[in-house]
Amino acid sequence: MKTIVVISGKGGTGKTSLTASFAMLAKNIVLADCDVDAADLHLLLSPNVIEEQIFRSGEIATIDKELCTDCGACCDACVFSAIDDSNTIDPIACEGCATCALVCSSNAIVMHPAECGRWFISETRLGPMVHAKLDPGKENSGRLVSLVRTKAQELAEQQKRQLVLIDGPPGIGCSVIASIAGTDLAVIITEPTMSGLHDLERATKLTRHFQINTAAIINKSDINDDMSGEIEDLCNKLGVKVIGRIPYSTDFVKAQLIGKSIIEYNDDAVSRQIRDIWKEIEGHI
Repeated sequence: MKTIVVISGKGGTGKTSLTASFAMLAKNIVLADCDVDAADLHLLLSPNVIEEQIFRSGEIATIDKELCTDCGACCDACVFSAIDDSNTIDPIACEGCATCALVCSSNAIVMHPAECGRWFISETRLGPMVHAKLDPGKENSGRLVSLVRTKAQELAEQQKRQLVLIDGPPGIGCSVIASIAGTDLAVIITEPTMSGLHDLERATKLTRHFQINTAAIINKSDINDDMSGEIEDLCNKLGVKVIGRIPYSTDFVKAQLIGKSIIEYNDDAVSRQIRDIWKEIEGHI
């Protein structure tokens, strides 16, 4: 079983659109949407949820009003101002540090596992998909990404699937690290802008640090041919193969509006180019 992750140093490069296209071309796969902060692969695949579970991580404080003596020690000790004068804890402001529980002389404060989001196993027209949604303002996205990957791998093993295809998050933070660790190939999607150039370099340094085989794709390559050339030069210096240049096409948006990948929407030059890129990816693994 092989694992491919599609990432980008920044948002808006077309990462999810290309992941959906690759999923259309791949065979016998399990999909994993690891962009848990802003998942959107489901918008193109219309998944039918067959399992839903709560994701818990960290802790949150609660006060037993029957034991509370209203001494105010917890309110004074909380540096996050999560406890008001009536000794009521704001679950959004609480960071789970447990300082309030330590200073409570009546043992009225108890720490409980915090509910941070949900994860799902779904069926799609392209195969099973594991995805998740982190609640707004919650942390530990890296841990949720690891959970999504673990469930996707377990599903692939159970169903004897040959490939796990991951739609990774943008950037280079902990959720990206959790997405790329131990994968067989990281495909970085970039675009010919100055920020695209710098973010590609950062993402490449990250994959090289974890010794992940890496390839790059320049999306919307014809909006700035000179910058596309600079990106190719940088990739050559970094030892990263550019496996394709995809020109700007409004068909990506048109396909998204009807919930399809561009491969399903139109068999034009861009779609055929993506098919060739997928053959390159298969060659890498």
